[in-house]
Amino acid sequence: MDQTKAAPTVGIAGCLLVLAVVMWPYLLETASAVSTYYGSGAVTPLAAGLLAFVSVIVFAAGREERSDPATVAGAALVFGLFVLVIAVLFAFTARVDVLGGAAASLSSQRWVLAAVAVLPLASAVWYARTLRLL
Repeated sequence: MDQTKAAPTVGIAGCLLVLAVVMWPYLLETASAVSTYYGSGAVTPLAAGLLAFVSVIVFAAGREERSDPATVAGAALVFGLFVLVIAVLFAFTARVDVLGGAAASLSSQRWVLAAVAVLPLASAVWYARTLRLL
């Protein structure tokens, strides 16, 4: 597999991981508890999830060459940067104590989200470097 296909594929996988980590609390808590938890941070990680979802489409368009590769790489860089910034802001400002009993099982979720949010940006940088744009 060549680099121009591998980078967007890794980006798609990274975005799907971000979406999975954003959905993780919904498996353990009620929707109202998760809403309170997600609302306790400076910015909701649902915004990162939305951008990750759109990034899947962007990376797929680049991988299948349905759009201009330079435009796709630029959009992926911007979306990846915002996903990372939102995840890190949430990780540093969210309050786990609002979850009650499930706080122990979800105390690391925000840090996992911040770590996984590096993948879309890293693969976007990889894609842009492969295209010799950076």
